[in-house]
Amino acid sequence: MPIGAQPWPTTFFLDGTRGELADPVAIEDPLEIQLAFDDAPATQLAVTLRTPGHDRELAAGLLYAEGIVDSAADIAALDEAAAGEAPGSRVVARLTDRRNGSRAIAARPFLSTAACGLCGKASVDAVFASGFPALPPGPCLALPLLLDLPRRMAPAQELFAQTGGIHAAALFTADGELLLSREDVGRHNAVDKVVGALLLAGRLPAGETILAVSGRIGFEIVQKALRAGVPVLAAVGAPSTLALRLAARAGMTVVGFVRPGRCNVYSGVERIAD
Repeated sequence: MPIGAQPWPTTFFLDGTRGELADPVAIEDPLEIQLAFDDAPATQLAVTLRTPGHDRELAAGLLYAEGIVDSAADIAALDEAAAGEAPGSRVVARLTDRRNGSRAIAARPFLSTAACGLCGKASVDAVFASGFPALPPGPCLALPLLLDLPRRMAPAQELFAQTGGIHAAALFTADGELLLSREDVGRHNAVDKVVGALLLAGRLPAGETILAVSGRIGFEIVQKALRAGVPVLAAVGAPSTLALRLAARAGMTVVGFVRPGRCNVYSGVERIAD
């Protein structure tokens, strides 16, 4: 049983036959993210539902996506702990500068779920006001490679293969080499884990790369990809209008409904060589 899944007693019916099995089910547990400065007690920033695994990367990716940190140097430590008697876990991010963290806490006093593109935004204008790194003009992608991304993601989707209830985010080079893949019950959490891994490894911005996701493309997915400097976003699902407005404004290539033999390019078609 892979990490992130657990067996669940299940009754199944198949071709008129009834049976019992321990079905692997995706784990969904809360993760509390706290901020701390110097030796002061930690303060809760967010609670998000996620699949256990790569929790430090998830916390780092969320902090980066929301503009609370701008580099790994802004994070003095990421400490993991159990959340007391409650289910789930806790990550305490100790920051080197209290200013951004203090503003984040003040702006989100009632935040109960995280990894949301609109969390803490005070107005509609603020949705588009976040600073994003300039995207590179490339990469120029061969159409057959683009259409092959879901197949190239599949070997890294171990939890999905076991449970059928997990999303994935995978980062590729322009030549189709898989650089990094993460899974989670939340689409945005999977992206945060990828971005957090890049942040902690000092590999941001991630220009000249492709981010492929297993679900639809919502606003928060585009926002997180832009913050990481990713110029091409591809998905097996559909985009939303708000996601496309942000992507077009930033010059990002967004591709949806990626299948063998077909896809829809909604913005940035100049990066696709057909």
